[in-house]
Amino acid sequence: MAKTYKRPLSPHLQVYRLPLTGIISISHRLTGVLLSVGLIAVVYILYSLQTGGSTYQDMQWVANFWVTKCFYWGFIYALFFHLTHGIRHLIWDIGKSFDKDTLSRYAIIELVISLLLTLSALFFI
Repeated sequence: MAKTYKRPLSPHLQVYRLPLTGIISISHRLTGVLLSVGLIAVVYILYSLQTGGSTYQDMQWVANFWVTKCFYWGFIYALFFHLTHGIRHLIWDIGKSFDKDTLSRYAIIELVISLLLTLSALFFI
């Protein structure tokens, strides 16, 4: 007969709550992947512009879907979020803002600035 032990279990995602800086770090990686996928769409748009004719019309037809427009705005947000987090990494590279309060404050500032930059893109489109 096997002996059962009462060993502590590792906290799982339903118990453990990631800090804001952890969520921001994971989001930074995800936005990097989204930017890579989005660049494929940018290449397709440039290709359709270069070839003209029916390829350009097909691209315009796809671009008018609401899902495509949501992807487009997600790409713009990912671009600005990745930019602001990159600036934050540059600040870290000079050895600043490693205390816990500053990390959380910069994470919120980063989210707000990337959202404001995305909303400001409405004026240029």
